[in-house]
Amino acid sequence: MSTAPPDRKDIPIEQTWDDKSVFADFDAWRAEYDAISTELDKINAFKGTLSNGPERLKEWFDFYSTMMRRTLKVAMYPSLWIECDGTNETIMGMAGQAHGLVGQVSARASFSDPELLAIDADTLQSWLDGDADLKVFQKYVDDLRREQQHILSPEVEEVIGLLSDPLARIMSVRNGLTNMDMKFDPAVGSDGASYEIIQSTKDQLLSSTDREIRKTTWNNYADRFLEFNNTLANTYLLSVKRNVTMARLRGYDSVLHSMLLPNNIPVEVFHNLIATYKKYIPTWHRYWDVRRRALGYDTIHPYDLWSPLTQNDPKLDYKQAVEMIATGMQPLGNEYVTTMSKGCLEQRWVDYAINKGKAEGAFSNGSYDTHPFIMMSFDGNLSSMSTLAHELGHSMHSYYTRKQQPFFYSNYSMFVAEVASNFNQAMVRHHLFETNDDRDFQLALIQEAMDNIHRYFFIMPTLARFELEVHTRMENDEPLTPDTLNEIMSGFYAEGYGDTMTDDPRRTGSTWSQFIHLYEPYYTFQYATGISAAHALANAILKGDDPDAVTRYLNFLAAGNSVYPIDVLNQAGVDMLTPQAVEETFGVLEGLVDRLEGLIE
Repeated sequence: MSTAPPDRKDIPIEQTWDDKSVFADFDAWRAEYDAISTELDKINAFKGTLSNGPERLKEWFDFYSTMMRRTLKVAMYPSLWIECDGTNETIMGMAGQAHGLVGQVSARASFSDPELLAIDADTLQSWLDGDADLKVFQKYVDDLRREQQHILSPEVEEVIGLLSDPLARIMSVRNGLTNMDMKFDPAVGSDGASYEIIQSTKDQLLSSTDREIRKTTWNNYADRFLEFNNTLANTYLLSVKRNVTMARLRGYDSVLHSMLLPNNIPVEVFHNLIATYKKYIPTWHRYWDVRRRALGYDTIHPYDLWSPLTQNDPKLDYKQAVEMIATGMQPLGNEYVTTMSKGCLEQRWVDYAINKGKAEGAFSNGSYDTHPFIMMSFDGNLSSMSTLAHELGHSMHSYYTRKQQPFFYSNYSMFVAEVASNFNQAMVRHHLFETNDDRDFQLALIQEAMDNIHRYFFIMPTLARFELEVHTRMENDEPLTPDTLNEIMSGFYAEGYGDTMTDDPRRTGSTWSQFIHLYEPYYTFQYATGISAAHALANAILKGDDPDAVTRYLNFLAAGNSVYPIDVLNQAGVDMLTPQAVEETFGVLEGLVDRLEGLIE
């Protein structure tokens, strides 16, 4: 017996994203790609002219905004297709072209920031103050001034822009290996049945009620990464070397500093998180032990962490999951809920099919001129519902930001990106805990909650510690090898697992190679700060004693990059310069462990 996911061509259209709302077909995409390519020389006409006066500066901002909006839409289209169907070679070629186009536009426009900084500060300020259309760019100019010492000459900036495309392909090499070329030995159940392991089914197999399926999935998945350990290590270390080189080139104190300074985030926020996490590691040790007892095992292993706590896990179809999320988000009001539900059920924001060639995990994507889009693999349990709620948090964050902000501020930093997503999960989870006291449902909900918190509050801080150690060694010109990476990772996991987990150090040590997140330096710690801020904001709304809490939260969603991350969270009601929100979320973890212990006793 073997279970294999279907090919992409056999998936019902309603389970796929509405690609035609972006471009009618591949020919329409190529026509826009060609049109932008022929207009690249228009960028050159602005070079050396930004100091000519406020009208010329406005013309540049308008032209560049339009050009980048078009270019990012062209780039987004094949990138989503690849994640849904990585076997399509046509799409692979389109994605390569799109990456190159983004690099060309960036390189051509690289003169802009140095030219702006070369304008007399008082003169530039008078232009901003004297024109409402230009005043919008005050924060953008302030950011440039704050980072002025890290902006290089126009010639060097152009070279860096040209290098952005080939250097970005480091991650593409890793993705091509792990998503397309890697073939995993099948998982085997206790009855001898085999189950194909691909990226879009791995998590489903790890949450099987059959311990043998979980064990062989975890083993075989890790073993294949270990087989390619040298290639993956060299790919990752090349990425780290790029980060260190760019930080040195721009004169930053460290890669961590280079990642946080652009968003005005003190490096102490990172170190405070790690220190607080280490302080509360014993909470995780307690959870491993309570979970072992809940499952009825003498010993617990890493592959048991996703095992269902109940054999009667509720089953949901996609529409039921959307309705469940909509009910939990009612405190945010009708506009939020209606927009979100319509996106899921009518406008096909979500590609939730399970098919061959689909990438692992889930994400929200889109551009300024499209709907938000979600890629995930929905398999009908509470965990899938929660993943959908999470990604809808991202999508609604993008929806409100793009609705309220001009293109220059229509993005938001990684530091706040994980707030809206985890906020949705916290709100929906609270609603379900309060409205369904069935023991099996409560156990399944605890499983869903702990899956999420385990990822965000255990795996991600552990990866962040790994990143810091690897980048610090690279910055100090210390030797790093594939074995070194595995040893660092294994050591941090050993500390996190303690004596209550029966570890498999060799396979656990390969964890770093399984996470694409590490190719975006110091992204991982922001998962933990994000879930912390999310729980603090959700708790403020759920308490019901602050009539302005919902308005503040919606204003946070609409702020985009117009306000610095620490400041916008402070305005919403949470201070991330202190460990309070992180400690509050460890309190949520402690409460879930207490709830689980109460149910099993």
